[in-house]
Amino acid sequence: MNKVELEAKVDALTDELNFLRALYDAELAQLSAQVSDTAVILSMDNNRDLDLSSIIAEVKSQYEDIANRSRAEAEAWYQTKYEELQATAGKHGDDLRNTKGEISELNRLIQRIRAEIENTRNQVGMAKDAHGALFCGPLAALCCLPPCC
Repeated sequence: MNKVELEAKVDALTDELNFLRALYDAELAQLSAQVSDTAVILSMDNNRDLDLSSIIAEVKSQYEDIANRSRAEAEAWYQTKYEELQATAGKHGDDLRNTKGEISELNRLIQRIRAEIENTRNQVGMAKDAHGALFCGPLAALCCLPPCC
């Protein structure tokens, strides 16, 4: 940029600065006029006879009301929690009884199956004894089959 362009920019910025100063001065004068036209009326109650006992009684009654509401809310909350816990305990008690019943049924089933297994073992043993007596004993010689033992 050359000197002429820079001087033109300086002149433009100087003009803008002067314009903004004039605008600021005008706004400040307008606000000063508005403030000077406004009147403030202040009234004071110079009652020096404060009834502290009634104020204390009112604050105390408000505090008691708040305390009573809080106590009632807390009791209601504890009551609902107690009822929820009772319902949960009842449900768990029912579940426990059902589980005990299932365990008893399974124990009876196990005993029955053990008895069946024992009977089957006895039958297998008796069948082996009968087989051995028939095919491997003295009667095997009477038959034309070779001895198995």
